[in-house]
Amino acid sequence: MKQLLLDISPSALPILANFVPGRNTELLQTLGNMLTGRERERFVYLWGAQGCGRTHLLQGIAGMCVRNKMAAAYFACAEKIHLDDKEEADYVLVDDVDRLGAEAQIGLFNLYNRIRDAGQAVLLVTGSAAPAQLKLRDDLVTRLGWGLVYQVHELTDEEKIKAMKSHAASRGLDLSQEVCDYLLRHKRRDLPTLIATVDAVDTYSLANRRKVTVPLVRELLQAES
Repeated sequence: MKQLLLDISPSALPILANFVPGRNTELLQTLGNMLTGRERERFVYLWGAQGCGRTHLLQGIAGMCVRNKMAAAYFACAEKIHLDDKEEADYVLVDDVDRLGAEAQIGLFNLYNRIRDAGQAVLLVTGSAAPAQLKLRDDLVTRLGWGLVYQVHELTDEEKIKAMKSHAASRGLDLSQEVCDYLLRHKRRDLPTLIATVDAVDTYSLANRRKVTVPLVRELLQAES
């Protein structure tokens, strides 16, 4: 039981191929065009609520860079993070920009200017709000709004259910609407956690030779807590 419970955590590596687009089709296409050299803009800012997939996209791009033998620098922001000079990188990825402290904001501002002047690297930045709503220094906010700006839309409940059912089907599991509704009501609602829970439920049902039903899912989730 304990070992099964430990499996209820996102495990699949974030890649662009397993990002469910929902209303983000245009954004996903733009990122793909950047990776293949068909998009000329080199500065992109992505924003959206927690769990919408911002980090997934940045880590997916980092993975694509590795596979395409390009250099990528990924920064998970914190108040006092040091943003190194990464002009040699093909892609500089800065996640959660609104967590930067005063000195780190100056560092990103200077890094932005160096990348712009060098004219080669791509800079992708994420935050929780549109540029004008960020509580950052004005000159940095201005820079973040200069390039492409996309809101990353969270999936609707219907899209999450479709994704859960599709993933379950790939494991040979027929996931009922009733079970999907229960997971949305009683589990964290971000898609990676929901998908990981589907995997754990499938494993638990096979180990106990029981059909996947709401009572079985409730049993597993209650044991987890």
